Amino acid sequence: MQNEVTDRVGEQLSLVRAVASPRGRSRVLPAVQEAAEVDPVALVLVDVSLPHLDRPFEYLVPASMADLAVPGARVKVRFAGQDVDGFILARAATADHEGKLASLRKVVSPEAVLTPAVLALSREIASRYAGTLGDVIRLAVPPRHATAEKNLPEEAPAAAVDAAAARAVIAPEPGPWLRYPAGVSFLRHISSGDAPAASWLALPGQQGDTDWPTAMAVAAATSLAAGRGALIVVPDHRDVDRVDAALLSLLGAGRHVRLTAGQGPQARYTAWLKVLRGHVRCVVGTRAAMFAPVHDLGLVAWWDDGDDVLVEPHAPYPHLREVMRARARLEGAALLSGGFTRTTSVQQWVESGELRSVAADPATLRPAAPRVVVAGEGTDVERDGASAHGHLPSAAWRAAKTALEHGPVLIQVPRRGYVPSLSCQTCREPARCARCHGPLSLTAGDARPTCRWCGAVAAAFECVSCGGRTVRSNVVGARRTAEELGRAFPGVPVHTSGAGDVLSSVAAQPSLVIATPGAEPVAHHGYSATLLLDAWASLDRPTLDAAEEALRRWMAAGALTKSAVDGGVVVLCGAPMHTTLPAVEALVRWDPAWFAARELAERVELSLPPTVRMAQLVGPRVAVQQAVELAGLGPEVERLGPLPWAPPSSSGGSAIAGGSTRPKDATDDEPRIQLLLRTSLADGPVLAAALTRVKALRSARKDKIAVSIRVDPTDGFS
Repeated sequence: MQNEVTDRVGEQLSLVRAVASPRGRSRVLPAVQEAAEVDPVALVLVDVSLPHLDRPFEYLVPASMADLAVPGARVKVRFAGQDVDGFILARAATADHEGKLASLRKVVSPEAVLTPAVLALSREIASRYAGTLGDVIRLAVPPRHATAEKNLPEEAPAAAVDAAAARAVIAPEPGPWLRYPAGVSFLRHISSGDAPAASWLALPGQQGDTDWPTAMAVAAATSLAAGRGALIVVPDHRDVDRVDAALLSLLGAGRHVRLTAGQGPQARYTAWLKVLRGHVRCVVGTRAAMFAPVHDLGLVAWWDDGDDVLVEPHAPYPHLREVMRARARLEGAALLSGGFTRTTSVQQWVESGELRSVAADPATLRPAAPRVVVAGEGTDVERDGASAHGHLPSAAWRAAKTALEHGPVLIQVPRRGYVPSLSCQTCREPARCARCHGPLSLTAGDARPTCRWCGAVAAAFECVSCGGRTVRSNVVGARRTAEELGRAFPGVPVHTSGAGDVLSSVAAQPSLVIATPGAEPVAHHGYSATLLLDAWASLDRPTLDAAEEALRRWMAAGALTKSAVDGGVVVLCGAPMHTTLPAVEALVRWDPAWFAARELAERVELSLPPTVRMAQLVGPRVAVQQAVELAGLGPEVERLGPLPWAPPSSSGGSAIAGGSTRPKDATDDEPRIQLLLRTSLADGPVLAAALTRVKALRSARKDKIAVSIRVDPTDGFS
């Protein structure tokens, strides 16, 4: 075998000794080294973005690199006339390629960063979302930082290992899980090495040793006590701080690491290496941690499944829940999805028996939840004088005034900014920019209307529908609300928390806290009252999950409020009074499971996600039609559309793959259309495979017109 490989190397050397340079001069390449004696062929995943090249390529392993070129290592190889990065997937004794093999150029690092478990997971996620393996691995393995790799010891210090082993044999007390009938049983299964899967509905109004971060930490510590690892993923850095503090209190220092994208290259890679090298087996982090190479993984857990930050914004756009679900199955780990509400996707898993529900019984829930009051839009505002300027119904104003005698009051505003949306005072049509037809907004009280798309100032507004020249506010932003409430409650401190300036916590003293959804700070001992403003603005979002998202936001804020026993009250302002909406009813009853089951039943009846598999194609009409023809879809795939497509506005949602948050100008190419493909869950893998072939064929043909293909988009159903 070795002689055959050596002969091929000699033939290859004679052919590539002289290569023309870009300037026309020949350059002499160095002599090819002798091949490795054992497994001289390396299967390399080359870091290129072309879908038709999404496969391993065979390279010769020189003898000098034989010990360094291990599976999972980073290498440099020659590809398409240039040096590119790659990962060694495997070593082999023989090559399938009948031609000449090029040699590895360099082993960048012998660290096996692409573990077999991460590789298997990456393959599954790429297949699930019709993506390429290279795209997923770019999400899974962070960029190398040479200094971090050099400075971190290969093995954990012996003293730390001994101390960790001593603590690992002691399982923690169930603590907060005692409040859930199935909680202790869930922990017991983890302790015995089983792989239970649960959807956990956390109790509201929890503080101290009974809050959700502590419960997450107890579950992780239980897995560690059983000799296995744990991975906890939460939406943002404030949640990471809370779970990190709970883990530190329960486990002690040095037993876990934080892993977030915002740590910086060296800190992030150092934490990731600690996990890879087995220094620690417990990780808490944001979405960036979902592929963390935890050894002997025993538990995967995540919080707030409905938060849109859990959707990866880079191709192939996987949702965290699918990554964690696949990890639990592939690695035999327990699964825990926690939150104050439950998405329809998780509810589907519960109803199918894949997950068990872990929730408190009514006798425990009722005293823990705050009292909820619904105040209709505009009801009795005139009775309260200055509060009318704060857009507060009388019930909300009275609740806030009373609550301020006992502690802080949280006011959730669905929009950031000052006045993010304007309309014509006469006909109520949205106010549009005369230059690009984008939406107009106000950035300050003394500012002129400004376009959110092109930034042009509307010095002289004129409505295109009726000719009106004055504007009115559609939605009041957080900064304008803070300004108005400061006048309505003189002498009361006002704090704002939103994009760019998010507060982690506030003191227990009386104050007004105005926050946008997801930016609500935690109050020591809870808020005395929570006001949820402009309920209609959340319910009227033109998306499939508008009601689900509204309830999630409301309950997340309400859960920070004191319990009804302690006088806590939540006031929902601006909800339609003429009818009872399921989301409003679920909030009043504090029953997210009932709402999720009802919502899922409607999705089943209407054949809407998550009860079916969907795919979205966006591009010029002819290109989209040609892509569908290439897919060769059978009758089991239903086509919806095509319809004109416009990117989501900057005020709600994010642009989908290949899209833009700006409208197309007259100088742009042909306007794009959207085509949706729908099939059953059973046929979902067939649809994903067909779309993967389409991407590869269009890439091989070098089609210049882009067609965005996305499986299970989260923003394509409006």
